[in-house]
Amino acid sequence: MLNNKTVAVVVPAFNEEKQIGLVIETMPDFVDRIVIVNDMSSDGTSAVVQTYFNRAENKALTRIEEDITFHDRGIYTTADRVIWERNKEEITFFKPGIIRNQNPVNERIILIDQTVNGGVGAAIARGYKWCKDHQIDCTAVMAGDGQMDPFELESVCRPVIDEKIDYVKGNRLMHASASEVIPRTRFMGNSILSILTKVASGYWHVSDTQTGYTAISKKALNSISLYKIYQTYGMPNDLLVKLNISFCTLREVTIKPVYNVGEKSKMKVLKVILPISILLLKSFFKRLWIKYLFKDFHPLFLLYHMGFLLILASVPFLISLLVNVFTPGEVTPQQNIIFFIFLTITGFQSLFFAMWMDIQDNERLNK
Repeated sequence: MLNNKTVAVVVPAFNEEKQIGLVIETMPDFVDRIVIVNDMSSDGTSAVVQTYFNRAENKALTRIEEDITFHDRGIYTTADRVIWERNKEEITFFKPGIIRNQNPVNERIILIDQTVNGGVGAAIARGYKWCKDHQIDCTAVMAGDGQMDPFELESVCRPVIDEKIDYVKGNRLMHASASEVIPRTRFMGNSILSILTKVASGYWHVSDTQTGYTAISKKALNSISLYKIYQTYGMPNDLLVKLNISFCTLREVTIKPVYNVGEKSKMKVLKVILPISILLLKSFFKRLWIKYLFKDFHPLFLLYHMGFLLILASVPFLISLLVNVFTPGEVTPQQNIIFFIFLTITGFQSLFFAMWMDIQDNERLNK
């Protein structure tokens, strides 16, 4: 525990039999539960984790039980009952899995063996669900490959525990060694996705969006539909959008980049940039419609859409101009040039004003 608040760490693991023991053995003592979600590994990951079940260090110091009873306080609890029932039904939307512990109430290491491979995002979401159901105050995420320094875990969790920040994420790009330690391809890919995620999520000060070293509050876990989290490597980007829609506060803390500790990365950067970019494009418009139209109308909703429509309307004029330029003897009508300039300038002005309003409105969420 930290400051009398319970702390759990979700560890997504896929074929990590060589590294998972290191993660368990170096976990700080203040962690009350280590929730390992084995995403249907084909190696001995599950067996390795289970060897720790009978060890003395697996005895939990804090008793944590699932709240399975609804506390009815009369006619004013209808909304509370709806949320409670929805939470109970939520587990049916997750990939099927088996909790291997015989007595999880008294065990520190919790092992969930997924019977269907769902991806790293699905594994984290399943771990989040366990922590949400057991009322964990602060839930962190650490990879199963040992690529995250356990000594930095407290600095990631403290803002959630002490300052009630909803979501805290590590940032390797802010570390002085980033340009030298992080492989160049990953550094560039991460930087590109970070820029796109700024726009899509509304967290304009965020960077290193692909890091998995994070901590989330109980309040934030209850504010989103966990089973709807993107199931593969776009999970951290998708989660940021969902948290912003729910008006959750965010902070970044500097963490060191860690490589060459025996891990074997399963992510191919060039292959994930396109699908994550498409995800972010869809998420951007989803955020605009839900947050700035349905939840709380804001003029930036109109400005963004007007900007995109005006720029789209300028495309035929641009094509006409280009065709005339490369066609001998063709003269571009003056009105076409005027329309193109007007639509382009007005469109970009609308986008820039909308972006400025977006930045200003989300300043309150950056802590």
